[in-house]
Formats: sequence, structure tokens, C-alpha cells
Amino acid sequence: MDALHKPIAQTDAPENYDEKRLQRLVNEIMELLVTHYGGSLSENVLDESIDALQRALNLAQKAHRQQVRKSGEPYFFHPLRVAHMAARHWMDFASVNAALLHDVVEDTPTTLAAVTEMFGTETGLLVDGLTKVDDDLLNRNALKEQTYRKQVLLAVKDIRVLCLKFWDRIDNLQTIQALNPEKQRLIAEETRTIYVPLARHLGMGRVSTELDALSLTILYPTRAERYAAAVNEVHKSSEATLGHIRSEVHNILKHHKIDVLVKDRWRPFSIAAARMVARGLPSLYTMDILVDRSMDAYHTLGLLHRLYPPIPGKLRDHLNLPSQYGYQALKTSVQAGEVRLRVEITTRKLSRFNESGVLAPGFEFRSSNFKDLMQSLIEGESVFDMESLRLASASIQVYTPLGDVHSLPEGSSALDFAFNIHEQLGLHAVRVRINGKTRLLKARLLDGDQIDVETADRPTVLPKWLEWAVTPRARNSIRRYLRSKVKQSRAIKDKS
Repeated sequence: MDALHKPIAQTDAPENYDEKRLQRLVNEIMELLVTHYGGSLSENVLDESIDALQRALNLAQKAHRQQVRKSGEPYFFHPLRVAHMAARHWMDFASVNAALLHDVVEDTPTTLAAVTEMFGTETGLLVDGLTKVDDDLLNRNALKEQTYRKQVLLAVKDIRVLCLKFWDRIDNLQTIQALNPEKQRLIAEETRTIYVPLARHLGMGRVSTELDALSLTILYPTRAERYAAAVNEVHKSSEATLGHIRSEVHNILKHHKIDVLVKDRWRPFSIAAARMVARGLPSLYTMDILVDRSMDAYHTLGLLHRLYPPIPGKLRDHLNLPSQYGYQALKTSVQAGEVRLRVEITTRKLSRFNESGVLAPGFEFRSSNFKDLMQSLIEGESVFDMESLRLASASIQVYTPLGDVHSLPEGSSALDFAFNIHEQLGLHAVRVRINGKTRLLKARLLDGDQIDVETADRPTVLPKWLEWAVTPRARNSIRRYLRSKVKQSRAIKDKS
């Protein structure tokens, strides 16, 4: 991980984890929770919550007292750091308690029933969601798939299960060096397959990026080192130029009485970033401009384009129309003298949403969309439909004739669009009109397409539709219908 990309959490050498470090983390967790929730809880409830937190700290520390991680670090620091990340991202007392206790059921004699009795069903559910499935009759791969399934089923009930898993995985990836290389590789690949797209679906863009960058650094360490060196070189060579641009941006916004915070964001390691590193600053750097109100954001965009010529075709308005996962900002590219620069403008409040997604205060999370996706994943042909999850991590936005927006996985067909609107529309679809032109149901959709579905009086489902559809919802509906037709045929034959 390059030094210019500030990670969500910082780790240290095992020998530096002492009582002083422990107490600092505990104090910060307590301060964060009281700051975020003290005003909304009654004095009695707050006192009870603080008491439960102290008991969770004591239980976790006692349960893990004799345990040491393979790196040599006292084990208790792992759940403590996970709890610290949870508190920093607006998670509540029950979530932080679960973070502290998330390994006691799996790794110590403490039972889930004991945790539930001591801290309540809410904390018990979260701890259960973070505990691996244990079944002597299943092999390793089957256990892993059943653990995914369990996490997803519990996440449908309580989204905090997955959020806690993200903090747990980030800390594990940051402290993974003591494991053998093959084990590291398996954990990194699992993270990219399962948890990176899930974080995207929860609007947790920074978390998704962090998980991906940490995983790729493990999988491609030499490439990651080269990338970090290249980013540092570009940073050094452009420092003076960027300082001058920041000053000009500050001056024009200050002149128009816009309160602004300008931040540098350097692109973390990824395969795409490594391929584009030769392009230099335009592909590696983004200037983030934070203002107080959406009106200020649009005003800032106009002033920025007056200051520097915009690059045609690079403007994206995700303030007016948020992306599928809730990201909200104005994106543009400008020519600042000899430098082409990517700029994102958003409000301070929306910046929190863009980083922490579903956990940010006031975030309008489309839970129905998430529940539909999770349900379709566990109804797929395998125990957990990982391929569908991978497909759903990249998206396009398409429109009905009335202008309603629908988000679909990249590569979706017109058939997927029909099933996305309603199962009966999909089953009765015969053809579509895409941007006014008649097309077949297998036609692939592009971002921005407008689709009008034509239907028949009776279902027209064919087995080849399974080759045309890519979304879990469409494929599962097609399978169910085809199975029902087979059962009906058999029933008629049996009667005859």
C-alpha cells in the first residue's frame, strides 16, 4: 500500500502493542460512542450501554488473555482494533460489543448462548453472524460456502453483520504477513470475490477500495511496490504544481464566499490503476472539493470551469442522480495549464456517505434492492452464487419510457430488464424497443438506454433464455417457470 493512500486503520509492530496502546484505543472507542449516541440516549440507557461495553471489554480481554497471533501480537488487540473501526464509522454500542466479542465463540470456551444472555439478543445475533459454521460432516469448501450463506441470511435481517465483517477482514489483511503465502492468497482471493462487491452494494466505496487494494497487494506484491514507487514519484514531481492549483481554487471560492475544504486523493493500488500508471497525474490523482451545500457544489463547478477549461464528455452529475450504490458527487476533468486534472465536488455530509455508505448518519439505503440481491444469490444453482455477485458489482443505468431509472449489472440483456421490472413482464416478454428501435430480448443494454418491453398474452419462456439472461432474478425466474412446465407435462402423462 503506497504511503500516499491513507488506510482506514493503521497497524503497528507486535512489540509496540502494550497497555498504553490498549488504553488509548479503549478511550477512543468510548469517546466516539458517547459523541455519536450520547445525545440521543437517555441518561439511564447511556449508563447501561457504557456498562455493557465495559463488560464486553473485560470478557474479551479475559477470554483472549492467553492467546497470541502468529505475528506475536497479543490476540486481544485484533478485536479491539475491529471495535475501533466500528466506532469510527458510526456503529452503535451493540455493534461495538459484537466486534469485541466476535471471536470468543469461535476461539474460546465462551458459548453463543452465554454471550446472548450477558449482552442481549441483538449483540448475540451479530456475534453469530461473525462466527464460522462448524460441522464435522462438511469439508472445508462446503463449510466456507455455508458460512457465506449464513452471513448473507443474517445480513438480510441486520446489515451490521456484513459491516462488522468488513472491519474484521481489513484488520486481518493488514496483519496477514505471519501466515504462509498460500493461506494469504486464499484469503485475498476470497475477499475480492465476496466482500469487495458486497461493500460496493452497501454504498461503502472507500471500504470496498481498501479491501481490494489490500487483497491485490498480497496477490501481486512486486507490482504493488512498483505502483507505490510510481505514485510517489508523480507526487514529488507535481507537488509544486498542485499547490499552485489548490491556491487558485481556494482564492476564487473564497472570493465568492464559499466555505471549502480541498483534499488530495491518490489512487490506491488496483490492476486498472497499475495499467494506467504511465498516464501520470490524470489517472493517479483526484482533487476532492468539499462544500457545505449542494447549491455551493454547483456554484463551485461553474467557478472551476471558469478558472480552467473543462474536458468535453467528462462531466458526471451524481448529485442529481446518485450512482447505483448511493455515491453522490459532481465529477469533472479540467485542463489546469499543462496539467489535466480530475476533480470531484460534493458536500461535507455527502462525503461521509461516499466513504461509509449505509453506516453514515442519514444515508438513504435502498434495503429492498439489497435484500432482493441477497435472496437471489442464495436461491442460485450453487449454495452461494458468487458469479452473479461478481457480475452485479459493475452496473449500468437504463430507463423505462416514463423515465424511471433501473440499475442493472453491466452486460445485462433486455430480458434482464424485463424481469427487473416484474417477473410477469419477463415471462410474457416477446421483444423490446431500445431507444425506439425494435430488438430481440437477447440484445445487450448500454448505459443510458431507454427500453420498452412488448408482451404476449401467454408466457413465451424458452430454455435458451437462460443463455440470454445474466441477473440472478431473471435466471431464477426462468428456471422456476421451466421446472413448473416439466412438472405439468409429467402430471399430464401420468394421468394419461
